[in-house]
Amino acid sequence: MPTILSHPAVPLAIGLALGSRIIPRRLLAAGVVASILPDFDVIGLRLGIPYANELGHRGASHSLAFAIVLGLLAAACASRLRASRMAAFLFITVCTVSHGLLDMFTTGGLGVALAWPVSDARLFFPVRVIRVSPLSLKTFLGPRGVVVMLSELLWIWLPAALAGLALHFARGKQGKQKKQGKKGKARA
Repeated sequence: MPTILSHPAVPLAIGLALGSRIIPRRLLAAGVVASILPDFDVIGLRLGIPYANELGHRGASHSLAFAIVLGLLAAACASRLRASRMAAFLFITVCTVSHGLLDMFTTGGLGVALAWPVSDARLFFPVRVIRVSPLSLKTFLGPRGVVVMLSELLWIWLPAALAGLALHFARGKQGKQKKQGKKGKARA
């Protein structure tokens, strides 16, 4: 799995790309939490739930169904998030499902139960380039953790930042063109 430090790259990039009028700060903060939330399933390991169980790590909490449920909860709380119901639903659903999709690019683990409860099959993408993060903090704080973080910088943060910035500047350029078009029409 990517670390909880890198899953927020997706909501942050989307927030940057769309701006605070579409993704207000409260909704952005909720998206960051939603992008990390699926990994709370590791608590199950301490409670005796086996990794491979549908409720184990990368199981139900990494599914599209779980993401949709969180999206619906966000839509119900949209006014508190200072967003429209549709924006809250879509943003939180995308942020949550991005967690499982990023995990499907990793080099280890059992795969992701993306289609749970329809299927408990654990899936990976054919291309797996993100170094899997160890579950042990002690191992993560060693040389292996450095390799994982460099992998995440290359395969998660860099593409997310580039996409977010490109869309941010493209959106800004469109806004300027619209303003100039309105000024031209007003003069005529």
